[in-house]
Amino acid sequence: MRILYLSQYFFPEMGATQIRAYDNAYNWVHLGHQVTMIAEIPNHPAGVVPPEFRGKLYQRDTLDGIDVIRVWVKASPVKNFRNRLLFYLSYMVSAALAGLFISRGHYDLVYASSPPLFVGGAALIISTLRRIPFIFEVRDLWPESAVALGEIRSPKIVAWATHFEEACYHKAEKVIVVTRGILSNLLERGFPATKIELVPNGANTDLFDYRAEDRERLRAGLGLQGKLVAIYAGIHGVAQNLEFVIVAATLLKDHPEIHFLFIGEGPKKRELVEMVEKYKLTNITMLPEQPHQVVPSYLSAADVALIPLRDIELFKGAVPSKMYDAWACRRPILLSIDGEARQIMEQARAGHFIQPGDAQALATSLINMESTQDEWKVMGENGRNFTVRNNSRRAQAEKLATLLQATLDQFKSGKIS
Repeated sequence: MRILYLSQYFFPEMGATQIRAYDNAYNWVHLGHQVTMIAEIPNHPAGVVPPEFRGKLYQRDTLDGIDVIRVWVKASPVKNFRNRLLFYLSYMVSAALAGLFISRGHYDLVYASSPPLFVGGAALIISTLRRIPFIFEVRDLWPESAVALGEIRSPKIVAWATHFEEACYHKAEKVIVVTRGILSNLLERGFPATKIELVPNGANTDLFDYRAEDRERLRAGLGLQGKLVAIYAGIHGVAQNLEFVIVAATLLKDHPEIHFLFIGEGPKKRELVEMVEKYKLTNITMLPEQPHQVVPSYLSAADVALIPLRDIELFKGAVPSKMYDAWACRRPILLSIDGEARQIMEQARAGHFIQPGDAQALATSLINMESTQDEWKVMGENGRNFTVRNNSRRAQAEKLATLLQATLDQFKSGKIS
């Protein structure tokens, strides 16, 4: 197959979206398919375009066999509603133009990953004008999540965005969802089960594994020898509720043997740094975003991974990919997300649940870990085994490729249109 893949976020940017898109595309290429990725000029999450990309309408290159077209977007470090809207709309227009005029030759289908929802808009334009099937991957429900986080308040905008969202679902030949919560939501809204396929989040179990030598090197370099280290590696955003982790750190000031390690960037990073400075916390180390290839080393240097989200009903259907990354590295997790993610963790027997936002419970769990480390090591091994068995990115990409080929065959036979 020749696949035109739309993902606004992509390497060298870091994040769950970028990693899933890269792993899918990389594995499809190695299965013998041709993949052209249309992504934005790198800028996320800071909103600042690196010097080597400035002033360009697009740039084309190759990454590990993937044909990558990076297109101009209206990036801004100021993350207000107006700037976000311009950011998303500019990608939609640029990606649609790239898919029609810059990408060369015939493509069999267009595969678009959302959010941002406007990626679906670009795919709809390309699909219609190129007369090829459109497959829509939904990693998060939008605008529902934006409304839940208070990012959208206007009823008119919510109504318009919902109409646009549902148009994408209706027009897509297949809708790929990553959680059972999203699947249930779409079924309850009347979308046919035959249109929806579940392909959950996962981890690159070849890249992500425990690295003993890196553990000792990094712990020595960061001054963490002899400490119990709890790591958070990911975007520092509104949804993650990392503020309560800072509060937990204040409760652990008298436990110098417990240390927090934050890795990443995001719109809340400055505020979190200011909280650390305000409370004069010495039990938190905050590092910038790290290349994807070295994240397993930092996970290996820790003893437990923190997987938090805000206490919002919609997030009960969320399953962050970072829990699988931690498990692949044989790290147990402290999960503060109720619902589907908790059910998976309990099935895997690979961590403990604490109520979202409960700083005291987090502090108490880390104190108790000191005397039960052998149990936590077993949970880490359980997580590795569960992820290899159920959530390998390579196996998921193979499953997706099979689904895409079957959809294409149906499209060509006239069974879907």
